[in-house]
Amino acid sequence: MTETAPAINPYDGYRFLRDAQPIAKLDENGPWQVSRHSDVHQVLRDHQTFSSVVSTRPVEDRGEPTMLFSDPPVHQRLRKLVSVAFKPSHIERQAERIEARARQLVSAIPKGETIDLVNALAAPLPVMVIAEMLGVEDGDMATFKQWSDAIFSNIGEILFGTPSPEAEQAALEMNQYFLEQIANIRRAPQSHLLGRLVETTTDDGHLNDEELLSFCRLLLIAGNETTTGLITASAKIFHELPQTFDALQANPNLGPTFVEETLRYYSPFSATARRTTRDVTLSDVHIPKGELIIPLIASANRDDRVFDQPDVFCIDRDPNPHLALGFGIHFCLGAHLARLEGKIAVQVLTEQFKRIRLTEPEAAVMGGLGGPKSLPVVFT
Repeated sequence: MTETAPAINPYDGYRFLRDAQPIAKLDENGPWQVSRHSDVHQVLRDHQTFSSVVSTRPVEDRGEPTMLFSDPPVHQRLRKLVSVAFKPSHIERQAERIEARARQLVSAIPKGETIDLVNALAAPLPVMVIAEMLGVEDGDMATFKQWSDAIFSNIGEILFGTPSPEAEQAALEMNQYFLEQIANIRRAPQSHLLGRLVETTTDDGHLNDEELLSFCRLLLIAGNETTTGLITASAKIFHELPQTFDALQANPNLGPTFVEETLRYYSPFSATARRTTRDVTLSDVHIPKGELIIPLIASANRDDRVFDQPDVFCIDRDPNPHLALGFGIHFCLGAHLARLEGKIAVQVLTEQFKRIRLTEPEAAVMGGLGGPKSLPVVFT
């Protein structure tokens, strides 16, 4: 029987970087890592100096730009087209539907048995919500999630190298699926988000198929990974700090601040990427033009220069200026949706169960991209 090596806690490494090498190029040919809150905040808010167009792949191989990896004016045009669908008032109108979906999923979870929380709740809930917005039928949900996992797990290779065959095949299948959906909508208009985008007229006319596909890819990836990471992080906190579960049962109004502190404590996205458009000095460190910058969001959210007792989970922390959902023009478009889904999921879990226990807590490492892909738990 072989023993599994203990998982490395990335937050120990983040603390070392903040204290010893807050802006560091750890490898001669590698990117610059930025670990303190003030520096990460500056990088995220200054889109003119720190560009989101980071890919080194040839322009002809990138396809249409997405909001995640574009700068103004392209970014504003794309964001404006979909921002209406993500207005807080529009998202709040989906609350009952999201709660119904959450209760449906939670009611199927057995008590006293080990189950994978990712498969049971954390992945399907946000996938269902985004899929409905894009007109995906219930029967296609599992395939929809498989595409998301294959593409998201290869995001680094997609941007900077050669995508894996699995990622390329997933993208091909997803593109074909949505091209068929778009063709059907052009013949018979639909009222969901994708239907409205197909009908949208811009200064350049209607969106073409590739532009519509870029929105589908963006929503598929960015629209569900944040919530999946938020729900798995919540479960890990319930395991490590069962008093938080008790507090939410006693006072459900703590839900919003619990969600914010979870986003800070175990950020769903540990980092993002930018590229310098000019020579720049960041906290007395000179960085040349064209360099890749990695703002370590998870590290910034544990910076004791900003947060009192940053390694302590405070369920009612206020203020809480975390950067888990970004900042500036690239602030997460689906932030309100992720918060709502997270709050509802936590509310339903604390209503239905008395305790949540991780069966492999040492393997549930947070601080990566989108949270763990599997999280075995037992509900009692």
